[in-house]
Amino acid sequence: MQENGNQTEAGKQGRAAALATTMALSLACVLPSGAAWAQKFPITAQQRATAQQAATRGVPLSELSADAPDTYVVKSGDTLWAIAGIYLKRPWRWPELWGMNMQAIANPHLIYPGQTLYLDKSGGYARLRTGGASETIRVSPRTRYESLADSALPTLRPGLIEPFLVEPEVVQELAFEQAPRIVATRGEHSIIAGGDRAYARGPDGSPLALAADTPRQWRVYRNAVPMKDPSTGEILGYEAQYVAQASLVRGESEQETPVADGKVQVDIVPATVDLSRVKEEVRPGDRLLPAAKRGFVNYVPHAPGIPVGAQVVSLYGSAAVSYAGQNQVVSINRGTQDGIEVGQVLTVLSGGQHVKDKTDGRKTVIKLPSEVNGTAMVFRTFERVSYVLLLRVTDAVQVGDHLVNPE
Repeated sequence: MQENGNQTEAGKQGRAAALATTMALSLACVLPSGAAWAQKFPITAQQRATAQQAATRGVPLSELSADAPDTYVVKSGDTLWAIAGIYLKRPWRWPELWGMNMQAIANPHLIYPGQTLYLDKSGGYARLRTGGASETIRVSPRTRYESLADSALPTLRPGLIEPFLVEPEVVQELAFEQAPRIVATRGEHSIIAGGDRAYARGPDGSPLALAADTPRQWRVYRNAVPMKDPSTGEILGYEAQYVAQASLVRGESEQETPVADGKVQVDIVPATVDLSRVKEEVRPGDRLLPAAKRGFVNYVPHAPGIPVGAQVVSLYGSAAVSYAGQNQVVSINRGTQDGIEVGQVLTVLSGGQHVKDKTDGRKTVIKLPSEVNGTAMVFRTFERVSYVLLLRVTDAVQVGDHLVNPE
């Protein structure tokens, strides 16, 4: 496709040759500024190698979903994961939908509504070619850049993960105890909404001053609960309960006030913080932890390159919750020190519990086999634990359930 929307005869011949020889499963896109988009939407070496391999001949028909459509028009609200799931049995292998012309298709994330996907099944392999909006747009390069950038499809629906990006926090017990603390609220009333103020103090010997190196953005947490390995009972860290966001307005100080007999009373004046995104009422004793810098996070689902054998440590949310379902978050007992990375896809296994055989007079204890329950994706990692989103599960997930490499 030419930038001005016009195709010369040579361009048409080149397009036909590319479709006939080098295009495999592909999703066409336009990339006006390759370097800029490459930084925002990184592609791993493994994904690029997979796409290049697929570009030589396509994907085996055995990898296609049984109901993969012959044509599909990309719609607003689609995601790369969803489109991959339409065509492939294993959606996390979406790079195999990208094995087109590697020079023309510099990045698979720039997929946008209006494109039509055509499925070609011949010679035992499947390929996609594209058409539709990408062939008919008649706008200037600058306008095209802006419109396509705004409409490019995400890998997953951001709303499923974004609420949890600033919430789960795993800390060490001592670090939590020594963090600055809320000491009072304005008027001593409970704060249940944003826009209010609270007052805080740092640990002894380290007041919460408004210095150049002091963070301005904080998160309010409470109740650092130990996260125990389901198998060993070892404490992997402490999960702090998110309460609110806080902005440091004034630092902690001391104020001298004259009193009788020429004496001076020195009063401690706590730091002032403005609160926002209040999830629960802010109480004295709640702790302040610096807000992690949040840049662009691009979730590229992929299978782990290492063997993974993890278990569910906890279900994120209310302590009263015993089971988690689809689109909910759980923590697992593996982290960065175990090679866990953001974007890794894992298979969720349920069952495997020990139960008594009630049909046996001796009440023999037996172990049920583990069954595949669904798929999850890692979206936040700490040293020894990680948080995963349950993308698809058929049954309830509970503490102790296993997560392993997808097959």
